Amino acid sequence: MAQAPSLLIIGAGTFGTSLAVHASKAYPDASRITIVDRWCPDGPVEDKNAAAIDINRIIRTDYTSPLYCNLANEAIHFWFWNMEVQGHFHKAGWTVFDGPSRDRDFSDGVRRTFQERGSNVIKEVDADKLIKDHDVLRGLHGENLGKGYYNPEAGWVNAAKATKAYLRVAESRGVKRITGEVEELLLRDGGTGLEGARLRDGTILRADKVVIAAGAWTSSLLSSLEDALDIADKDRIERQATAVGRLSAYYDLSEEEVTHMMDTKLPIVVIGGEVDIIPPYYHIPTLKVNDLRTEFTNTITTPSGRTITAPSKKNQMQVPRKLIHESERVIKSSMPEWTKTRRPARWRICYDAVTPTEDWVLSRHPDDRLGNLYIAVGGSFHSYKFMPNAGKYLLNVVNGQSNGEAKDKAWKWKSEDELKERGAKEFGESPRKGNRRELEEYEEGKAKL
Repeated sequence: MAQAPSLLIIGAGTFGTSLAVHASKAYPDASRITIVDRWCPDGPVEDKNAAAIDINRIIRTDYTSPLYCNLANEAIHFWFWNMEVQGHFHKAGWTVFDGPSRDRDFSDGVRRTFQERGSNVIKEVDADKLIKDHDVLRGLHGENLGKGYYNPEAGWVNAAKATKAYLRVAESRGVKRITGEVEELLLRDGGTGLEGARLRDGTILRADKVVIAAGAWTSSLLSSLEDALDIADKDRIERQATAVGRLSAYYDLSEEEVTHMMDTKLPIVVIGGEVDIIPPYYHIPTLKVNDLRTEFTNTITTPSGRTITAPSKKNQMQVPRKLIHESERVIKSSMPEWTKTRRPARWRICYDAVTPTEDWVLSRHPDDRLGNLYIAVGGSFHSYKFMPNAGKYLLNVVNGQSNGEAKDKAWKWKSEDELKERGAKEFGESPRKGNRRELEEYEEGKAKL
């Protein structure tokens, strides 16, 4: 690689940041790598509509899928020991219940996967004792929570600071970081291959190879290029991934409340299909609750008349009142006593790209006219934990190298039949697909691109 191909990475989230770091280690001259993102790493978290940027993201190895379990075990050593993220990871442990209305058994699947690895660290949970020990769960009935277990090795990371710190590793090796919004992907003269990208301010970034790692914005970024090449609907990125929104509630806590929750060792609590409850830390005095039930899409019409899903252009903190009311019902049913006298200090919409199987898409674009374009998408609300190692495998894809039969099959650009093989990686066999409402149902007007 005396003269490695110049590389443009669009998106500095989980996949883009990871690729920048791993490519910087492989390139003799890392200045041939450019990463562009619309948000400056030093900007306020509240202004960033990004899945990889928030006060916390869950880090765990618990998967019913051996492939992702192995990948997560590979990644977790970074979160435990790497100096770049020291102080950002908190090993709170997590307790997972199948939930009150589940038709699958996530906990048994995790136990089976761990046992196959020979490293089963999970423990049985007495649901009634857990409820008694932690104020946030008071009012629940243990028998309604389904099966549950505790994994002491799991935790959460301050994602905004950890992503920023990891990106600086790439910068320190010579990678160029640019803040700007991509306005258009540019075809080479003759219409074969990408020349690069034009930013909203007119700047043109050229590269031999282009990687789009734009998460929920992937379809909206690619749609005009797909139109220009008249790519069939079945071969468009919208078939591979859907932009999906979820809601998070943030409860500000007093110093006494934070101390109590830490002294009583409140773990992350997951009630399957309902909520994630993520405990505070001394310098992050916030209890965050993710609503897992209320998912929605924002379908927009492109200038060509096609419909795609994309995040709303509104700030992520602007949440429709009707959406808040629906989410409040979910949270109050999971935290009945604690929420009687409390309201969230703020709400946030988090968008991610969800694939039908909840696998990643790490692939060269299948259209031969886009032979130097690569796609990395499909976080599916479970992939931030893989930021340390996802880029290693993505770099192999960019270099035309196999990651092995199982990974290549999981991460390929899938056919219509393969997309019908629905699975789930977040919490077992997810029942949520097909039940998402449109964002416009919660607010006035219809979105346009």
